Amino acid sequence: MKKSIKPGTLAFPTPVWCVGSYDGDGKPNVMTIAWGGICCSAPVSLTVSLRKATYTYQSILDRGAYTVSIPSVKYVAEADYFGLASGKNTDKFVVTGLTPVRSDLVDAPYVEEFPVIFECKLIQTVELGLHTQFIGEIVGIKADENILDEKGMPLMDKAQSFVFAPSNKDYRAIGDVVGQGFKSGKKFIS
Repeated sequence: MKKSIKPGTLAFPTPVWCVGSYDGDGKPNVMTIAWGGICCSAPVSLTVSLRKATYTYQSILDRGAYTVSIPSVKYVAEADYFGLASGKNTDKFVVTGLTPVRSDLVDAPYVEEFPVIFECKLIQTVELGLHTQFIGEIVGIKADENILDEKGMPLMDKAQSFVFAPSNKDYRAIGDVVGQGFKSGKKFIS
């Protein structure tokens, strides 16, 4: 039997993504978000949702761009810190010792030490209530060579990314392969 639960942000898992932007003075900043995902395949687009109160919010609007750096489990503490501290009051790159790199495709920085990077040009904003959804066209993807397969595609297990469980606030490593997309369900097709 199912039990009703009060509506909330309990969908899981959610990504642990670090959104990079430059502030008005050109200082690199990064914040961790969990509300985001791929939202369109043509143009290939990625969305992140931010509150107006965040320091990153206005930076994305002003620069028309952002990056998403996907951390590996090695950097769980740094990624968590990026969501706890405000770039308005501190330089998160200096505090963590991580390296901001200027994207050559968009006006935003990314985190050098993180294995996968998405470079996004802002194409639309949608006011949702407490959050604004930023929709960015992915104009570039960068990945560490050591996580690529023989076809040049990033492998999730080698990237060692992790996810967030909003219901209990756990970070979880991504586990075993349990099936194949567009293949496992074919047993139900006659």
